[in-house]
Amino acid sequence: MTSQEAARELLREFPVVDGHNDLPWALRAQVRYDLDARDIAADQSAHLHTDIPRLRAGGVGAQYWSVYVRTDSPAPVADTLEQIDCVRQLLARHPEDLRPALTAADMEAARGEGRIASLMGAEGGHSIANSLGTLRGLYGLGVRYLTLTHNDNVDWADSATDEPKAGGLTAFGREVVREMNRLGMLVDLSHVAATTMRDALDASSAPVIFSHSSARAVCDHPRNIPDDVLERLPANGGVAMVTFVPKFVLQAAVDWTAAADENMRAHGFHHLDTTAEAMKVHRAFEERNPRPVATVSTVADHLDHMREAAGIDHLGIGGDYDGTAFTPDGLADVSGYPNLLAELLDRGWSKADLAKLTWKNAVRVLDAAEDVARGLQATRSPSNATIESLDAPAG
Repeated sequence: MTSQEAARELLREFPVVDGHNDLPWALRAQVRYDLDARDIAADQSAHLHTDIPRLRAGGVGAQYWSVYVRTDSPAPVADTLEQIDCVRQLLARHPEDLRPALTAADMEAARGEGRIASLMGAEGGHSIANSLGTLRGLYGLGVRYLTLTHNDNVDWADSATDEPKAGGLTAFGREVVREMNRLGMLVDLSHVAATTMRDALDASSAPVIFSHSSARAVCDHPRNIPDDVLERLPANGGVAMVTFVPKFVLQAAVDWTAAADENMRAHGFHHLDTTAEAMKVHRAFEERNPRPVATVSTVADHLDHMREAAGIDHLGIGGDYDGTAFTPDGLADVSGYPNLLAELLDRGWSKADLAKLTWKNAVRVLDAAEDVARGLQATRSPSNATIESLDAPAG
């Protein structure tokens, strides 16, 4: 049996739980939720990384759909509700393939039925608008993790890619973490500053996740996880889910992106400008400096290191499909997971190791968060603290 055949056989029993997929945002951005125009029952490879045939081909058994909204949205809560509604519409349209899931037991039930367990994660604390009541509302609608920040700081937590302001978590930020623990909502530490990671680990009484992050020691990007944080996961019980985004996993891509951004600024454009004039400048740069390409092996290098730092019981997968313009060779879309498993088998990972990576760890961490929540709900009422009451300046 080849490594590829062995990988596919394993996935039939222990499919992938993927921690982060931005399909709802892609559907919003491309067709404003016209699900007939992007019917994921059919091949959408011309437009998307994700559709049901490729999820099946990739051995995906559970997916956290990101209900991300932009940090500069004037109505982040309303926009998040629209994203949640998009997921619900997808589930209603495709009941034979997608099963709503709120708990670890739901995930196992979906696996038994041969359907893809569908959970939701809100990407960025701006989605709760500094309101614990809104946090509870999102949980009530099915959101099972909150990424504390996206690319920009929130009032109560520092992002990995913004200028430090809070120094990690503020008092209100710690209260957000405690309320998430009480609900059973997973604390997601992707995108946050290392100081925020450490503060959240100090504050959380439940296991945390990194829904789509890789190893800082392998690729020095602030979005990645430092070793001292990875080394804390065994005591916490959490799971770090490796991501595939080239500029987070390949050092040459990090350096190339920094040079490309500087070139844009030198020509008077913001590095995210996509106007015709800006893209002409960017294409000229890319012609002179070909973009470095990540591979399956690049991602496997991260997993090898993360395993050494955190242990096999604390690893997972979060590809970030439909949330990135570029993907590694061999991991072009959601059908590529068997290629990663085959690479790991060739590196000596056992089938028992891979079963933990793909399925068991992610299910365990949600089950543990639910267990913590049951204990906390018996002793603690919902928090009605406000950011003004906890983070008001002294005096």
